[in-house]
Amino acid sequence: MNRLFVVNKPIFRSSNGYMRYVKKKYNTKKVGYSGTLDPFATGCLIVSTGQYTKLFNYIEKTPKKYKATLWLGATSPMFDIEKVNSIVETPEFNEDLIQQVISSFQGSLTYYPPKYCAKKINGVRAYDLARENKEVNLKQITSMIYSIKLLNYSHPFVHFEAEVSEGTYIRSLGQLISDKLKVDGTLSSLERIYEGKFIFDNEKALNPLDYLEIPQNYCIEDEVDIELGRKISVDYFQIQDDGVYFVVTTNFFSIIEIKESVVKYRLNRMEKFIDNVR
Repeated sequence: MNRLFVVNKPIFRSSNGYMRYVKKKYNTKKVGYSGTLDPFATGCLIVSTGQYTKLFNYIEKTPKKYKATLWLGATSPMFDIEKVNSIVETPEFNEDLIQQVISSFQGSLTYYPPKYCAKKINGVRAYDLARENKEVNLKQITSMIYSIKLLNYSHPFVHFEAEVSEGTYIRSLGQLISDKLKVDGTLSSLERIYEGKFIFDNEKALNPLDYLEIPQNYCIEDEVDIELGRKISVDYFQIQDDGVYFVVTTNFFSIIEIKESVVKYRLNRMEKFIDNVR
């Protein structure tokens, strides 16, 4: 079965581990997901089964919105509540100052990812090195914070909301807020609200064509040749400019690339969405 949908990942379950539940629920062996959520995080996780697991590189997943709670006075090497190793009292802040500090992070932000993350260093995941107490040297990354605002401040908890670009580490953002307040802090909760147009809706089956970030092209010759995966030329298409496109035919859809007047299939004979799938 080919299915694209959003699950609401529960707390203290790894994204990968939660896929065992998805496989069992939908009686399928081929499951994939996009945008790993940390075990302590909850919320929107894009999942697909069957052929649709090949589509993640082509779907629009930004901006992403998160709600988070920053616990002032708590410290953790993971920047979250999984390994809190110290809790100290901190002075209560003026709410206007909290708001000012949070708002200062809107825009382009360059920072170091948390050492407990999935980035690879010489082929090894950073979190594996960190767990073995080995040196973790991560390069700075740049994210776009489209919007960020204070939701509520009830000392020592700062609740905020942020809409960000793909690949942003909200745990690091929490650390930067704490640093600017000159206190320790760690995230005590994190929920992803949406990714692009993806939002949790009781695991409703979605039409992938509605979520592709690539433009549509149109066949003006015999579409059977495309459905059979035969060699085709740019003359088959309405748009002949270089680029990556999706093409819908009677029974399937395909993703093609046109480069220097040569057509290449990236994905072919993808089954079309059936709107009565639930």
